[in-house]
Amino acid sequence: MAVCNYEVIEGILKVNCKGCVFGSSIEDFDVCMATTIDKLRNVKKIDRIILSERREHEYDYEQTKLLLEVADLYNKLLSEDRVLDNPILMRLQKTIPGIRQELEIVIKEMLRRDPIAAFVKIKRLIRRYKTKYSRSKGSTRNDYKEYLIFLGRIKKSIGSLRLIQLVKNDIHGYRLGDRSLYRKIFSPLIRPVFMLTRYVSVPPKGSRLIDRYKVPGDIRVEIFRVPGKVRYFYHITPPEFKLSDRKYFLIDTARKILAEQKPSQTEFVDPQRAREVFMNMGRDTILKLSNEQGIRLSSNELHKLTNILVRYTAGFGILEILLADSKVQDVYINSPIGVMPIYVGHGDFEECETNLIPTKEDAESWATRFRMLSGRPLDEANPVLDTELMVPEGRARVAAITRTLSPEGIGYALRRHRDRPWTYPLFLKVQYLNPMFAGLMNFFVQGSRSLLIAGGRSSGKSSLLGATMLEIMRKFRIVTVEDTLELPVSQLRNIGYNIERMKSRSVITRIESELPADEALRTALRLGDSCLIIGEVRSKEAQALWEAMRIGALAHVVAGTIHGESAYGVFDRVVNDLGVPKTSFKATDVIVICGMIRSADGLHRMRRVLEVTEIRKRWREDPLEENAFVNLMEYNAKEDTLKPTSTLVNGESYIVNEIAKRVKEWHGNWDAVWDNILLRGKVKKTMLDYAKKLNNDEILEANWVVKSNDMFHMISEEVKREVGSLNSDQIYKKWEKWFKEEVKKRLKGV
Repeated sequence: MAVCNYEVIEGILKVNCKGCVFGSSIEDFDVCMATTIDKLRNVKKIDRIILSERREHEYDYEQTKLLLEVADLYNKLLSEDRVLDNPILMRLQKTIPGIRQELEIVIKEMLRRDPIAAFVKIKRLIRRYKTKYSRSKGSTRNDYKEYLIFLGRIKKSIGSLRLIQLVKNDIHGYRLGDRSLYRKIFSPLIRPVFMLTRYVSVPPKGSRLIDRYKVPGDIRVEIFRVPGKVRYFYHITPPEFKLSDRKYFLIDTARKILAEQKPSQTEFVDPQRAREVFMNMGRDTILKLSNEQGIRLSSNELHKLTNILVRYTAGFGILEILLADSKVQDVYINSPIGVMPIYVGHGDFEECETNLIPTKEDAESWATRFRMLSGRPLDEANPVLDTELMVPEGRARVAAITRTLSPEGIGYALRRHRDRPWTYPLFLKVQYLNPMFAGLMNFFVQGSRSLLIAGGRSSGKSSLLGATMLEIMRKFRIVTVEDTLELPVSQLRNIGYNIERMKSRSVITRIESELPADEALRTALRLGDSCLIIGEVRSKEAQALWEAMRIGALAHVVAGTIHGESAYGVFDRVVNDLGVPKTSFKATDVIVICGMIRSADGLHRMRRVLEVTEIRKRWREDPLEENAFVNLMEYNAKEDTLKPTSTLVNGESYIVNEIAKRVKEWHGNWDAVWDNILLRGKVKKTMLDYAKKLNNDEILEANWVVKSNDMFHMISEEVKREVGSLNSDQIYKKWEKWFKEEVKKRLKGV
């Protein structure tokens, strides 16, 4: 497309500005404004304007409407009213020479290039001719009066433009040619030409900066408080918006070259392999182009440009930038795409509006990739897709909907998982749970109990389940069953766990090539003596799970998540919704309830573990009526922590005693049991204390927690052998001594 040529697609006027010597910004260049208004005179139904050069400047509907008004007025004055050919003007220019020429300049030139200047010029002409009118006499005086009336009508027409109304109070002392007022009115969404997502470069007017931080990859994040809004504004600036024109040229040209490459089927299906191939090809292409253009790049610059190129070829574009921020927990992209910005759930500021607006092309591109990577359909016959996204910047669970379920088209919700698994010490740091809960849960896991973690959406169920998996000793094999891969299996595998992952058919998207959840679970039971972890109990697999638990097919811990707000709510769902027999439900030992609590002002939410409930076995019909649900720990809102109930403190817990009576040292000795539970919690708290003291959260991560658990058990065995009992003081002293030495080694870099 030649310079300044244009096309109209679905109400969008797209102008090619590549090679134009006047730039591609309406607010900065009068020639650009004039040529745009000329195009709007011919094409009426326009919602947005895009001026495309190295970057694309996109003007939204409100800004486009301002220019459409100017184009309409231009046509009206010249074609309908024919002001320059008006008989009055023709007659008056005989006595007032030059008036047609000066009006021609104002209307034909200035109105297109600089409407504010046209309005100011008309005002100045009126002021000048008022002076001449006051000094003249006779017929000349009447001619000036008539001309002033003529100018007044033109001034009224130009002054009625909304563009003029917006700056009416700021034009005193206006200098012709000054574009500063236009920069206040026009603030286009700017994006590199190789991007699809629209980007708001300026934060909302009047907003106040609350926080600012850097994200790996030279990404800057700023959080703004917007007057009159309870939602914060999340402003992200990735490196691709800060490149020079020469670097834009390198990426854009390299992208076109890579677009001609056809990856093999293996590379196409394996995203990591495709990324490696595009990374190598992209680096070589950029290096070659930079040498040809005489552009010198350092190794860091080459690496940065290659990452940007791969992000918009083999990657997921702006999604990768958002997932790079570890504080982002959720990403919401609502239909209809292109109308609303992306929203994020932020760890510190909760739900925020972002400065990113996806396009339909974005949405379709992501849908194609998700279909390809998951092997699951997303179309009108199958309007829901559950899958996972793994990129170098992070991993997330993806839920996508489209027509017919979503009448306005594609929408996405992404739940970002932590790069590394959550651990109990990390949860202690954010007050999600307390040391006693950590010790009690570790005790249950070592006692091979069946655990259900329940709660509403976003209550932290899956994260707590992942942290609980780390309390399983590495000597035991683990089998997981999930329909969407959320559990930190690969991270556990990397730190030495013997773990097998199974993926079952989603209960929403019924893909015949995938095994149903109940069959996947029965298969898991045939894979040998293992701890069994269920990503989420959703449907028919519940019957198989409780059947296996009831007949004793599982000799190790069984754990999973389920939606439910209370122990009875879980029972009601499992028995009445999922069809598990009441007596089979007795195989459940402990239910942990997680949830969101709110601040008194209603503006803030915090995640907390709210309840630990044991299920006793002596009941027939209704466990609630027959007192089978017994709370061991309850959330105390006043103290903002979990507190043990008298049942637990006094040694009356059925499940704890069931574990204790199978251990020689604990049988009939409640004090020893209670002491050991507190010791396990104390170990977790000590890890947090050292992390705070050293300002080093690394020692709270999974590899440290697992190593600590292993040493705790080995030291316990050593102390028992030495003194004949599990002396808590000696175990703790030996463990702390080991931990101090490990931390010192870490600090010294050994």
